Amino acid sequence: MNALQFGVFMPQGWKMELQGIPDDQAKWAKAVEIAVRAEQLGYDSIWVYDHFHNVPKPAHEAVFECWTTIAAISQRTSRIRLGQMVGCNLYREPALLAKITSTVDVISGGRLDWGIGAGWYENECLGYGYDFPAPKERIAMLRECVEIVKSMWSEAETTYNGKYYTLVRGNCDPKPVQKPRPPIWIGGGGEQLTLRVVARHADYANFGGTVEDFLRKKNILAEHCKAVGRNMDEIGLTWSPEVFMRETVKEVEQAGSRSLWGHPLEQWKATSLVGTPEQVSEKVAQYVKMGCVGFVPWCADYPDTTTLDLFAGVAKQFR
Repeated sequence: MNALQFGVFMPQGWKMELQGIPDDQAKWAKAVEIAVRAEQLGYDSIWVYDHFHNVPKPAHEAVFECWTTIAAISQRTSRIRLGQMVGCNLYREPALLAKITSTVDVISGGRLDWGIGAGWYENECLGYGYDFPAPKERIAMLRECVEIVKSMWSEAETTYNGKYYTLVRGNCDPKPVQKPRPPIWIGGGGEQLTLRVVARHADYANFGGTVEDFLRKKNILAEHCKAVGRNMDEIGLTWSPEVFMRETVKEVEQAGSRSLWGHPLEQWKATSLVGTPEQVSEKVAQYVKMGCVGFVPWCADYPDTTTLDLFAGVAKQFR
């Protein structure tokens, strides 16, 4: 059901990629420049993270907020789709999310891909005063959130009595442009609880990790789909690694690992797209063979655009 898609993250500061630019307005200008360049290079979608504090630890570096960034970029682009990989349900009430997402879909001309997850970054919840429930509760809250947003996108009014959220005649106007609704991407590492929500509600499931991780999660999702009576083919499987590319093997080896988490080069390669255009194309083909229909990588050399440019060339080979 799903055509092969190639998206890319834009820089927004979460991974410290803008720290070399001294002025915050100049950082924003660079972020916009690269998002526009991604559209010009033919990428299908541009993505942002939904985070407030830097990783691997807070560093008082600018991190541009997810939804204000998406709204701004929607007015600087005209074709490329706009996604969040993935939004954190803990940060906004579901009814507010319905309003934000429907507004973005309208102002962008129907280009929203709604990404949502249960949330994992406890540091941010502490810093911003949000509750951080146990994983089981967070995933149950995620399920209720998706049910509420889907209803508010389509119904004139929504009344909802859940365990975690209650709405009485909630209005959401304007409605999204896309029919029947914007695509829903659900991401997260939970194989039993999160993937059960994916099986019921998602149009796309986003995975990270190695080839083995991808295959295991695919098989577990298939079992969840069987349990809820849904055709697995209705859900597009996507992969969101880091990507780092250079023209030659020598350049890749000289650069070494760019892993934010300090992983050695070989470990980083196992979970990412690292190499020459030929090497990266081979790995993309391997994932396509496993049923992957979408690639949404983070360029590990931002704000440099070498990888962004080279990966666009790889994407063209698979059109």
